[in-house]
Amino acid sequence: MIVAFEGWNDAGDAASTAVEHLQLSWNATSAGEVTPDDYYDFQVTRPTINIVDGVSRTLEWPTTTLSRCRPEGVDRDVVFVKGPEPNFRWRAFCAELLDQANRLGIGTVVTLGALLADTPHTRPIPVTGCAHDGAAVQRLGLERSKYQGPTGITGVFHDASVRAGIPAVSLWAAVPHYVSHPPCPKATLALLRALEDVINVEIPMGTLPEQAEEWQRTVTELAEDDDEVREYVRSLEERGDEQSALEETSGEQLAADFQRYLRRRRPGPGQDGG
Repeated sequence: MIVAFEGWNDAGDAASTAVEHLQLSWNATSAGEVTPDDYYDFQVTRPTINIVDGVSRTLEWPTTTLSRCRPEGVDRDVVFVKGPEPNFRWRAFCAELLDQANRLGIGTVVTLGALLADTPHTRPIPVTGCAHDGAAVQRLGLERSKYQGPTGITGVFHDASVRAGIPAVSLWAAVPHYVSHPPCPKATLALLRALEDVINVEIPMGTLPEQAEEWQRTVTELAEDDDEVREYVRSLEERGDEQSALEETSGEQLAADFQRYLRRRRPGPGQDGG
C-alpha cells in the first residue's frame, strides 16, 4: 500500500503527484473510498460540481480514495491511497483505512511525504526515511530522518500501521522552501527513485526526468535575476557541499546500494533475462 495525503504533508505537491504518476503509469482502477462525512470540514475542503451547458452533471465530495493495480512482471498487487488530509477524528480515520488494508490483504505500507527545507534546488533532492524497525532501516539503506516535532496524517498513519502489526516505511523529500509553489517534479522524481529501492520494482519515470531538468533551469534563471536569492542559494550550496564532504560512504554501504540496484533490475515472472 503506497499512501500520500495532500496538504501539510505534501510540500510542492511532490508526494501526491508521485502517487498520481504511479496510478496512471500502472493503470490503477478504483478499489474503494473512505466515507468523508466524519472526517472532512466541507467549508475548508469544499465539494466540487461539474456543470455542462447549464446542466449539473456531477458532484464530487473531497475524500480519500483507494485504487489497485498489478504492475507487469510483479507477483503482488499494489494499492494506492490518496486524498486530502482529514480535518477530524484522525485515529478513527486511520482505523478505517487499516480495515481497508486488511480487506485487501496488505503486507507492507509505504507512506510518501514532502517537507520544506533549507536545501538548494541545484543539488539532488534529499530523501530521508524511517521504518518499523532498525533492521528494516539498515536493509533498505534509508537516509535516516532526524526530525522530531509536529506531524501530519502521514506520520499518524505510519504509526497506526506499525501498531497494527503491518510493516511500514516512510519516505520524505526535502523541497527547497524558496520555491515551494507546486509542482516540484524534481522532488517527485526523487521520491519515486527512493520508492524503487524500497519495493524492488522498476518504476516507469516517463517524462519526469525532463520535467525536473526544466524546473531546475527555470528556478535557476529566476534566482539569477535576484541578487539576494542568488547569494542565498550559493550559501545553501556551500553548506550542503561541506556537509557532504564530511560524510564518507563505507564499502559496506556501497555494496548494499549495488545489491538493491541489482534486485530492482532483476527480471520478474514472465520477463526475459536480457
